[in-house]
Amino acid sequence: MTRPLQLPDLTLPPGRKVYFASDFHLGAPDAASSAARERRIVRWLDTVAQDAGAIYLLGDIFDFWFEYRHAVPRGFIRLQGKLAELTDAGLPVTFFTGNHDMWMFDYFTKELNIPILRHPVSQRIGNQLFHIGHGDGLGPKDYTYKALKRVFASPLSQWLFARLHPNFGIGLANKWSRRSRIQNAAADEKYFGEDEWLLVYCRELEQRHHHDYYVFGHRHLPLNVPVAPGSRYLNLGEWVNYCSYAVYDGHYLALRHFEQ
Repeated sequence: MTRPLQLPDLTLPPGRKVYFASDFHLGAPDAASSAARERRIVRWLDTVAQDAGAIYLLGDIFDFWFEYRHAVPRGFIRLQGKLAELTDAGLPVTFFTGNHDMWMFDYFTKELNIPILRHPVSQRIGNQLFHIGHGDGLGPKDYTYKALKRVFASPLSQWLFARLHPNFGIGLANKWSRRSRIQNAAADEKYFGEDEWLLVYCRELEQRHHHDYYVFGHRHLPLNVPVAPGSRYLNLGEWVNYCSYAVYDGHYLALRHFEQ
């Protein structure tokens, strides 16, 4: 395991906090529930913006996303408008791609001033070191997905998909995305204890490079478990059932639930 990618240190002004959320899965399972969830997310952003020093979105924000050169998926305009409002006001927002929205390119960066990251990174926030990412494809097992990810992440696959008309391509991808999520729902809700793939990954990395906190999404379970003395792994859960997120106040990282 090589040394993880490093972001510049983030200084946290007094009274400011850092917020982490993931797995909104906007677009699923239907338009009505997705729209209600999107409004709840916007309310959450309004709430946390009052004392936020930075916001990190850790992937699977959309159940599917593909950016054609001159088109993006329809919908989710309330979230995009709110993010634009926050970044225009100077609040930094960072977006990590997940397995459902890995086909993001430069739209968010150009239109919303939000950097897009595709791999886990380490970053010192205040006086503590974080390792942050979506979490897909990390740790042991999950071999089928790791093989599929290599295919989907290839420039050739992306070029071929872009040749499809959006009406057909996005419709087809939405059906695939929902089928994948439904098939894996039972596994997403099961905690594997010491065999948790991301926990194994965290412990292997901790043996080489100490981090105070490991923060991931992907698993759909809100988790806060020890990695080693002085080190913890937090999984952010998801917003279909839990509306869970994490907040760092400069001393401690804690899981919270919004409107629950």
